[in-house]
Amino acid sequence: MNSGQTDKPPGQRLRVTMAQVDFLVGDIPGNADRMLAAARQAVDEQQADIVVFPELSLTGYPPEDLLLRPSLDGRVAEALDRLAQARLPAALVVGTPIRRGGLLFNAAVVIEEGAVQASYLKQQLPNYQVFDEVRYFAAGTEPCVTMIKGVPVGLTVCEDIWTDGPVEQAAAAGARLILNLNASPYDMGKQARRKALLERRSRDNNVSIVYVNLVGGQDELVFDGGSLVYDHSGELAVEVPQFAEGLYPVDFLVDHHCQPTTRSPIPEPSLEENVYKALVLGVRDYVNKNGFKSVVLGLSGGIDSAVTLAVAADALGKDRVRAVMMPFRYTSDMSLEDAAGQAKALGVQYDVFSIEPMYDAYMQALSAPFEGTQPDTTEENLQARLRGVLLMSLSNKFRSLVLTTGNKSEMAVGYSTLYGDMAGGFDALKDVPKTLVYRLATYRNTQSPVIPERVITRPPSAELAPDQKDEDSLPGYDVLDDILHRYIERDLSAEAIIADGFERADVERVVRLVDINEYKRRQAPIGVRISERGFGKDRRYPITNGWKLGK
Repeated sequence: MNSGQTDKPPGQRLRVTMAQVDFLVGDIPGNADRMLAAARQAVDEQQADIVVFPELSLTGYPPEDLLLRPSLDGRVAEALDRLAQARLPAALVVGTPIRRGGLLFNAAVVIEEGAVQASYLKQQLPNYQVFDEVRYFAAGTEPCVTMIKGVPVGLTVCEDIWTDGPVEQAAAAGARLILNLNASPYDMGKQARRKALLERRSRDNNVSIVYVNLVGGQDELVFDGGSLVYDHSGELAVEVPQFAEGLYPVDFLVDHHCQPTTRSPIPEPSLEENVYKALVLGVRDYVNKNGFKSVVLGLSGGIDSAVTLAVAADALGKDRVRAVMMPFRYTSDMSLEDAAGQAKALGVQYDVFSIEPMYDAYMQALSAPFEGTQPDTTEENLQARLRGVLLMSLSNKFRSLVLTTGNKSEMAVGYSTLYGDMAGGFDALKDVPKTLVYRLATYRNTQSPVIPERVITRPPSAELAPDQKDEDSLPGYDVLDDILHRYIERDLSAEAIIADGFERADVERVVRLVDINEYKRRQAPIGVRISERGFGKDRRYPITNGWKLGK
């Protein structure tokens, strides 16, 4: 785990270490071990006075219905006692569920001198997007300002800082430093919104704020870290890297507004860099935390599988990734060459298994019921399903997780095959629009050229029929993605989208495809969430309904 400076400056100062750590949901004893190891490192190497961990770090976030298990309270109490009995010279600020009067609260506790010295109960419980804390927790009502190393410190938890009230309460109660524990998941633009919020909160309340965020992947969510410190005037003092674990010490001059003296700004990453890192972290943690030895994916020679393969190799290393090309009579020589070229560039295991003999066998078996019918998407879908069978067989035999390769644009309009290219366990690109997939490919090639250039420049095609191109049956992806953004992420009606200048025929067609394919998306594997409205916990529409969503 990375750690920062070690020499503590002289004078009346306070050193706070932000422990941006990756925890495992449900592993309460293991998470306590991680806390103790991080805290000891912060004390030994950084001479930390306070070590601050993220929200619900003891259980991991979000623990969901694990919070309803009868043994929760005992496990939490045992872990808190272990942390207290370590009697470290630094105060530990830990996120944990605690029960009071029969009610469960999302809390921050201060552990010092062998005991829990103070606790704060989160007041603002988010119940939107991916959050449903009202299902589990009661809301606190009071501020908590406690003396730590001679400094009056106010505690808050995540949503408390997004809503007027809790920070103002703590400042009015005499806090000179606010510690804010977070499990704030990543989406594009989230860090900018955090910065704007913290600038206003610290300036308006004339108090320094330490914002410590969780890092790591948990199912569809990715927590990006990016912990921050703002001084009492609303100026950014410290920003730590996103998508990486680390222990980051910050020095405060305690006799004047608890002013941070550590200054460590970092360059602003590009959107493509941040999204790519989010995908890598999401894949790595899903695979590793669920105990898979390796991953396998179908490499078609197209852009989606190319980016997925690059993400997988960067997340897990080449020795844990297997790419399989499964050609058919419609697969072009270009696709075969480009798939082989990328696999070689990344150094992953690469196999070629033709589906032609299997297809012929299936068609022979279906010849009687299909007699007198014309070929249609049934035959196209059969190709995809045969590939799914091959990949799932390799998955079963070698304990490899199948990575599917569908992007958000395809998931939205149902441009995918149930039990075919949707067969698998995790979809890195599930929340990535097609136009952004191309940008990610270009970004990845700036690090090292592993995706063949013509994969990026050629027209996209499923290659399930002769001379097939995606735009034969869909609007151009630049138009499609704009319509989808308005309809899915902004909840605009079809008429409102048309009023924005889009062709009525395109809008009505796309909206209809989104609406009728909810059943298909419900059967898709989970994947990394990078937007404010991913297909998963964010967007929960009934499959069977009579509401005209386009209106």
